Amino acid sequence: MKLKPYIKTLHLWLGLVSGLVVFVVALSGSVLVFEDELGPFFDPAYYNTPEHAAAAKIPTDILIENALQKHPGAVLQNLYTFNDPKRSVLINLTDINGEQRVISASPYSGKILKDTLYEKRFFTIVTKLHRYLLMGDTGKAITGAACLIFTVLLISGMILWWPSKLKNLKQRLKIKWKASFKRVNWDIHAVLGFYSVIPLLLIALTGLIWSYRWYENTMYYIADGTPKPIHKVKNRETDSYSTRDNNNFYTSILKETDSLFTYRGDIRLIRDLKGKNSILVLKENLEAPIPNIRDMVYFDMYSGERLQIKRYDELSAGDKIRRMIYPLHTGSIYGYPTKILAFVVCLIAAASPVTGLLIWTGRKKKKNKAFLRQKAESHKPRKLRRSIPERQSV
Repeated sequence: MKLKPYIKTLHLWLGLVSGLVVFVVALSGSVLVFEDELGPFFDPAYYNTPEHAAAAKIPTDILIENALQKHPGAVLQNLYTFNDPKRSVLINLTDINGEQRVISASPYSGKILKDTLYEKRFFTIVTKLHRYLLMGDTGKAITGAACLIFTVLLISGMILWWPSKLKNLKQRLKIKWKASFKRVNWDIHAVLGFYSVIPLLLIALTGLIWSYRWYENTMYYIADGTPKPIHKVKNRETDSYSTRDNNNFYTSILKETDSLFTYRGDIRLIRDLKGKNSILVLKENLEAPIPNIRDMVYFDMYSGERLQIKRYDELSAGDKIRRMIYPLHTGSIYGYPTKILAFVVCLIAAASPVTGLLIWTGRKKKKNKAFLRQKAESHKPRKLRRSIPERQSV
């Protein structure tokens, strides 16, 4: 029994069902590939500071205090400091309304350069469009299902692309630009799909991590034999007593983290809003051959005491694979070469629903024309043959 006709039908209907979602997700993903490069153009105040980079930096606690004074009742959630002396410090607050604010502050003057709701930032909107279609949990369910369908489409598309005779393989490897529009459209859909299938499969399979907890746990079970571990450390203190200088509480934590790991790196501080877990500080190694190589330090939220150090080398295989998921998904794993590749294949993925729809509508029109022609032929009056009188027998 030949399977290709059934696979063709499956490929067609799955493509029609998921086409619009795949188009939106792939197109927004192509923009997110160059988020770090485009960010300074869309929102320079969140990236660069106007002060001279050679000046002495002021304590980070002053920056935090300035931000909190602007928003009474708000609490610190995240803090980002960067190795690049031209970068501003980013302070994430949760205000009294429960909304997140992103504040950019100069590390040299303490001046607040920009203050915006997290939800209104350009790349926040693009990310929410990419992951949730701007529809919250409902959108997440839709994009997750579309990602699964897209994986099936890539595999079924490869089966349909493969020629029944090897002598026809060469024709499937290039686009015949001088052919008719229908043929060129088919070649764009099939040939470009073939060349991009492996990176697109990698993007789709890594993207499922953000959609399904069972998928992420399966990855951990394969790598470690256990589900995803929880990297949290409880505070030791229950009151507001601090063994550190209150005026330099966060500054000293950041300095201690920086001295523990001597490589060049960007630092992120994460504070538990509920006050149960300790402060987590991560330093990303900018000297590593691939991104997202981070060491972790836990500090008591009240005393500032260092509780635990967790180096990247000590992580399980599952945790290390999980750290690689984001750079693999975005194409940042090996810098600009893989970013450009991810950008191109995302555009090909966005074009596939369009070219596929044109192939389907073209065939549908062809079938309709054939049906109408056949119907017209059946209604034509038949020519009557003359009846020849029988010869009378003598």
